[in-house]
Amino acid sequence: MEERVQNREKPYKCDVCMSEFTRKDSLRDHVRIHTGEKPFKCEVCMSEFTRKDSLRDHVRKHTGEKPYKCRMCMSEFAVKGSLRVHMRIHTGEKPYKCRMCMSGFTVKGSLRDHMRIHTGEKPYKCDVCMSVFAQKGNLGNHMRIHTGEKPYKCDVCMSVFTRKGGLRVHMRIHTGEKPYKCDVCMSVFRTKGTLRRHMSIHTGEKPYKCDVCMSVFARKGSLRRHMGIHTGEKPYKCDVCMSVFTTKGNLRSHMRIHTGEKPYTCGVCMSEFTWEEHLRKHMSMHIGEKPYKYNTSMPELINEGNT
Repeated sequence: MEERVQNREKPYKCDVCMSEFTRKDSLRDHVRIHTGEKPFKCEVCMSEFTRKDSLRDHVRKHTGEKPYKCRMCMSEFAVKGSLRVHMRIHTGEKPYKCRMCMSGFTVKGSLRDHMRIHTGEKPYKCDVCMSVFAQKGNLGNHMRIHTGEKPYKCDVCMSVFTRKGGLRVHMRIHTGEKPYKCDVCMSVFRTKGTLRRHMSIHTGEKPYKCDVCMSVFARKGSLRRHMGIHTGEKPYKCDVCMSVFTTKGNLRSHMRIHTGEKPYTCGVCMSEFTWEEHLRKHMSMHIGEKPYKYNTSMPELINEGNT
């Protein structure tokens, strides 16, 4: 038998799918895929398995045993396969390659999810609103819109979030981290989206157009705020002072009056500002522009009214 393994001989063949095996017991285990037989049962939760080693790995979920340890970072795992996948973090190995764009992945499942970018497949559907998603995790995040669940909590201020990424970005308020920097004026920002919106100051790009009056805007939010001129709608209300606003973004900006938050930082002198408008005016002092008189008052945009 040892000689067969060394010579890669596979004398045992599945009559159903023609898969070949070096050992008879491997063929026996394989055949259960076709028969549906699961002779190995967990005595704790009654889960059933086709192979004895699969049951053994499963039982460790109940016992907490983690016999497989990474020698580089001491992380522990219940299953040998999990350790093998983990090691790719250290080795940088990405054995699963996308044939269309050559992106590499550490696990087969990640490649499978990635392929949906190219195929457009969205197999996960929300039963409430029928929205569809390419990844199961995205559907799970979406469902919290309907359930109201917010499992991620800030240990500093107890704010709660539906997504882990939302908490991660929020924590930068407390840590002061601003990892996104403008290459033009060196201003720094907490989020990638804020930096992207800021760049329109330098590029002059205004891709958003009002269908009513043809006004153009650099940001989608600016167009949305502008539309309130035509509709008169102000659905967002401040719970502190009852001011009302046309957009959620305006309300969020307004709330900084009450919270004292200053999310915009000058990359030159590190001065902090409540609104990007103030940062933009401040930056003109560094670059020598004087397009308007500097005014420290709150931007008119934020003063939509206390009605």
